[in-house]
Amino acid sequence: MNDLAYDTQPLDAQPEGDGGQAIPQPAAQPSMAAADTRGYKALPIPRINIQAFCEDDRTAQLLSEAAQDRRLARAHTTVQMGGIQAATAFYRDASTPNLILLESMRDQDTMLAELDQFSEVCDAGTKVIVIGHVNDVLLYRQLVSRGVSEYLVMPLTVGQIMESLSNLYNESGAEPIGRVIAFVGAKGGCGSSTICHNTAWSIAEVVRSEVVITDFDLPFGTAGLDFNQDPIQGIGDALLSPDRLDEVLLDRLLSRCSDHLSLFAAPGTLERTYDPGPAACEKVIDTVRRNVPFVVADIPHVWTEWAQRLVVQADQIVITAIPDLANLRNAKNLIDRMKAARPNDKLPILVLNQVGMPKRPEISISDFTSALEIQSHLVVEFDAELFGTAANNGQMVQEISTKAKACERFTELAFQLCDRDEPKAEKQSVLESLLGQFNLKKLGL
Repeated sequence: MNDLAYDTQPLDAQPEGDGGQAIPQPAAQPSMAAADTRGYKALPIPRINIQAFCEDDRTAQLLSEAAQDRRLARAHTTVQMGGIQAATAFYRDASTPNLILLESMRDQDTMLAELDQFSEVCDAGTKVIVIGHVNDVLLYRQLVSRGVSEYLVMPLTVGQIMESLSNLYNESGAEPIGRVIAFVGAKGGCGSSTICHNTAWSIAEVVRSEVVITDFDLPFGTAGLDFNQDPIQGIGDALLSPDRLDEVLLDRLLSRCSDHLSLFAAPGTLERTYDPGPAACEKVIDTVRRNVPFVVADIPHVWTEWAQRLVVQADQIVITAIPDLANLRNAKNLIDRMKAARPNDKLPILVLNQVGMPKRPEISISDFTSALEIQSHLVVEFDAELFGTAANNGQMVQEISTKAKACERFTELAFQLCDRDEPKAEKQSVLESLLGQFNLKKLGL
């Protein structure tokens, strides 16, 4: 197993000490709630072949569940029984794939002896992960010396598996991959695009991180209007010829809105019909995410194959809804679909928009969120003057009024999506304010 990659990051730290010391391993978290918070940051795995040889039926079931994870959608994964000996026999007459996972329930000496035999049939360049049941530093070091990429100790969760694979194929020296945040509305007209654009602006201007807005509402997209941009080219051109899209062409197609914010604007015309294929959308997203840390995808209120795949494959999802019955039903359907398609990810974040509209009957916030069985949510109150003025001026609400409550919500959401703690503003007491004014007068200022 020569020239195999090796990454110690999943073990949290390089182990120290003599043989017999336990390897630091993440605690097993079998519950669904734990799976939501463990490994959800794992990045997509490239188009590779993965083959696993297990000895325990429970491990085989675990790896089969991991194979269904969205981040392995491009990889071809095969799980079979037999352990290291079966893998050795199988590859005597076949080339080894990109990655092999080998489980061993043997003692240390037997495991190492079987791995030595397997190394004779393993091709150079193949990465190997060993899954064992012996937690010992000496064994770990001997495996590393033999070129094993990673050693994982059972029991494990799907999240821990995904995290290890992600670290293996997204090392510190590898090409960076940004995170995709999909914004989708529970119903047409609920303001998902407005929430999307204002949050992206906060990521750029408040969090100070590079972000690109991709407007997939090709005929009716409003990103260009909201940012007072009228680009000649945009995402429509990229989707027509996705194979031609590279960093140079991407830079020409993007509209620069600020130092940290760029816009991949929609055509916004009805001169032709638009039906981009899932592969084209995936290619565009992949190209963009290689160039910026955050890609904000504004998904229209449709449920085509490409739209569904964009939402399911996103790293994080924000659902915008208005507190009425139709939005409740649609939001429930979306969340249930995401639970089924993304069992190892965090649940979507819910944004209740236009709350408190005068004379409009509404479902209470507590009833709405309890029906959805969702905890993470934000409330944006109805403010026709603020949002109407911003939309007509081609500005974000924070550019109109920095003291508006909605600005606090967008900032809070931006920090949450970026997994960063929002800096707490120091509150100045009335006495401190008066003393400060008094001191300024004494100084003649």
